[in-house]
Amino acid sequence: MAEAVSVRRGIPVALRFAIVAGVVVIAAVLVMTWDIGPEPGSKGFWLIVRMRSVTVVTILLVAACQGIATVLFHTATGNRILTPSIMGFDALYVLIQTGTAFFLGAQALSATDGVPKVLVQSAVMVAFATLLYGWLFGGRRGSLHVTLLVGLVLGAGFGTLSSFMQRMLVPGDFDILSARLFGNISNSNAEYLPVGYGIVAVILVLVFLRRHRLDVLALGRDTATNLGLNHKREVITTLVMVAVLVSISTTMVGPMTFFGFIVATLAYQLTGSQEHRRVLPFAVLLGAAMLLGAYFILHHVFNAAGLVTVIIEFVGGLAFVILLLRKGSM
Repeated sequence: MAEAVSVRRGIPVALRFAIVAGVVVIAAVLVMTWDIGPEPGSKGFWLIVRMRSVTVVTILLVAACQGIATVLFHTATGNRILTPSIMGFDALYVLIQTGTAFFLGAQALSATDGVPKVLVQSAVMVAFATLLYGWLFGGRRGSLHVTLLVGLVLGAGFGTLSSFMQRMLVPGDFDILSARLFGNISNSNAEYLPVGYGIVAVILVLVFLRRHRLDVLALGRDTATNLGLNHKREVITTLVMVAVLVSISTTMVGPMTFFGFIVATLAYQLTGSQEHRRVLPFAVLLGAAMLLGAYFILHHVFNAAGLVTVIIEFVGGLAFVILLLRKGSM
C-alpha cells in the first residue's frame, strides 16, 4: 500500500526526496562559494566561506523549526489552513521587542543581545503557550476551537498594545525597532546557533519517539480516543513543542507567518501520505531549499537579500488566500 502511494503520481517519493535534498546541497554550496574574490583554496577564500556558512546553518535551523512546527500544528488542530501564528506567537515576540524599546530604549535591544536574551524570550513564549493550553484544556469545556479563538484574540490584543507603544517612540528608536520586527536572515547570530540546534535536537527526538502517536492524533479526536489515545494530553504536548520551535525560529530571524504554511502544504502534496515519518523530513528539506534558493538569487543576483522573507511571506499569504477560497471554510 505504501509503495502504491509513493508511485501514485509518477515519481517515487524516494526520488522526490533525493531531488529536493540535491537542491538543498547545491543551493548551500552556491550560497557559500559564489562570487568570492580570493582565489579558491586560499586563506581568504575559506574565511569568507566560514562567514557565509553561518547564514546556511541558520537557514537550515529556521527551515526545520518552521516546517516541523506547522505540520505538528496541523496535526494537533486537524486543520491544514491554520498556522502557528494564529496563536499569537509572532505578536508576542513583537510585544516583547516593542516593550523593551519602550521601557528601556531601543539601544537596549542591541545592548542585551546574546544567548541569555534568546533563552529568556523563548522561555516567555513557551510559558505563555503552556499556561494558555493548560488553562483552556484543563476545564470541562476545554476545546481546541476555543483555544484557537482565544489565541487569535490575544494576538490581536498584543498587536494593538505593540502599535500603541510604537507610536510613542521617538523616530530613531522606532527605526531601530522596525529593523527587528521583520523576518530577516541577516539578523542571525552564530552565538545563538548551538543553543538553537540543541533545543531543536531534543524536540526532534521527542517527535521521532511520538511519531506513531502523532499519526493516530491526525485521525481526529473521536478516532484517536477510540484507539486509546489521551487526546487532550497529546494535543497539549504537541502544541507546546510547536511553541518551542516557533520561539526558536522567531528569536533567530524574526516573525515568519506564512513560510511554514507553504512548506507544509507542498510536503503533503509531494509525499501523498499522512505519515509523519514521510511528511516531516520533506517539510524540512523543502523549507531549506526554498530559503537557500531565494537567498542565493536575491543576495547574489539582485543584491536584495533583505527581501527574502518579504517575498516568501507574500507568496505564502497569496497561497493561503487561494487555498482558503478553494476550500470555502477554515
